[in-house]
Amino acid sequence: MGHRRNHAKGICFTGTFEANGNGSELSRAQVFVAGQYPVVGRFNLATPNPNAADAMVRVRGIGIRITPPNGQEWRSAMIDAPIFPVSTVQDFYDLQMASSSKEPDAMKNFIAAHPEFTTFLGWAKSAPWTGSYAEERYNSLNSFVFIDNSGAKHTVRWSLVPAAQPVSILPDELAKRGPDFLDQEITQRVASSPQRWSVVVTLSNPGDPTADPNKAWPVDRRTVDVGTLTVQQIEPEADGPCRDINYDPTVLPAGITTSDDPFPSARSAAYSRSYNSRTAEEKYYPRNATGGKQ
Repeated sequence: MGHRRNHAKGICFTGTFEANGNGSELSRAQVFVAGQYPVVGRFNLATPNPNAADAMVRVRGIGIRITPPNGQEWRSAMIDAPIFPVSTVQDFYDLQMASSSKEPDAMKNFIAAHPEFTTFLGWAKSAPWTGSYAEERYNSLNSFVFIDNSGAKHTVRWSLVPAAQPVSILPDELAKRGPDFLDQEITQRVASSPQRWSVVVTLSNPGDPTADPNKAWPVDRRTVDVGTLTVQQIEPEADGPCRDINYDPTVLPAGITTSDDPFPSARSAAYSRSYNSRTAEEKYYPRNATGGKQ
């Protein structure tokens, strides 16, 4: 009660996005003009259970809110998977129904009807696990449109590429570290040294699937490094600055718009419902006496 309906377990951070100016070739958004802008973010796990054991949750995520001086925020929510589990919004709804169904063959039948899901399962079963949020690459998966100063449009996806070297650890070993090892590890790591990610924008080629986040684009697509995300401080969510932020992916500055990908608008609606529900339940997830509302 009082938590997000998905990605319920998380921890807040603050830091900066330092734009290097390269993004201004692609978008007129002020957030890409060379400079340093404040960020409020959240590391999280893709689970509706805020008390889930970290080693039991396959998908890890990050939400960021970048606020340039003109106030035109850029919000984004990304996950560490290279593709989304399914291709359409209806398929995702069907997946939620199947995964929560008490029918013994519900998931088996869903997978049989959605062969694209097996590609995601392949990643989930074979991709290495790491012991830190800082070692993950996070991907937008959804495509968006950058509009440059001439009015030209560029369909893109973006990723956060970690400076930290990923170290593969077996899930059984991670389980021995305790149920909250990710929060503990990132708190200690950032206290020792700020953690950084390159913000890398990938441009589509004509014919690339822009409306299907289950389909990865070819690896030879042009990429542009537009700046660096630096995480400088970690704070527990209960009293942290991210607690009451809705990381709605359709909160975009002038110079970035949604594409033909239907997922961002569907996510926006779901996030809004989650936000309204959890804020109505605030008494079940109270701040401490020292905490303050955003």
